[in-house]
Amino acid sequence: MLRSRSFALSAFAAVSLLAVSSPAEAKRCVGVTMPDEITVEGETLRLNGMGVREATIFNVNVYVAGLYVPEVSTDGAAILASEGTKRLVLRFVRDVDGETMAEAIQDAFGDRQAASVARLTGMLPEEIADGSTLTFTYREGSGLEVRIGNRVAGTVAGAGFARTFFGIWIGNRPPNRGLKRGLLGGRCG
Repeated sequence: MLRSRSFALSAFAAVSLLAVSSPAEAKRCVGVTMPDEITVEGETLRLNGMGVREATIFNVNVYVAGLYVPEVSTDGAAILASEGTKRLVLRFVRDVDGETMAEAIQDAFGDRQAASVARLTGMLPEEIADGSTLTFTYREGSGLEVRIGNRVAGTVAGAGFARTFFGIWIGNRPPNRGLKRGLLGGRCG
C-alpha cells in the first residue's frame, strides 16, 4: 500500500513537472487564440507576438494580428531586413468594410509601389466579417501570398514590397503603438 502511494505521488510529481515545463501550445489575446508554431512549406515559424489593431478615438478593437517568423525577435528592423519566411495573420473581431481596409493599406504605402498596392487591395473582399482571417505570407522568391480564410487570393511579387508591407505593422509608423508592441513580443492588448 505504501509502495503504491509512493508511486502515485511520484507519478503525480512527474506529470506536474511536465505540465509546468512544457511550452504552451497557443497564445491568447482579446479572445483570439493563435498557435505558438506553424509550418509553412516544411519550415517551422514561431509566433513572435500578437497585437490588437485599435481604431477611432474610442480605441475600438478591429483585429488581432499575429506575426510568425523563423527566429523570435524584439527588433522590428531586423525582422524587416530578414529575407526569411514571415507570416502575418489578421483575425477580425468586428465587421470591417473591405474598402476601409484597402484605404488604410494605400495610406500606409503612400505613393510607393502603386501597382503592387493596387494588386494587393484588389484581392481584399468587399466585406470582412467578424471572425474572418486574412493571412499574408512572404517566402523568398515567391512574393507575398494573400489568403482570405483558407482560399489563396493571389501573390504580389517583390521582396521590397513585402518588406514595406510588414513595415506597416512593425515599422516606424504602425497603426497604433500597442499593435507593434504586441507583435514584437510585448503585452497584447
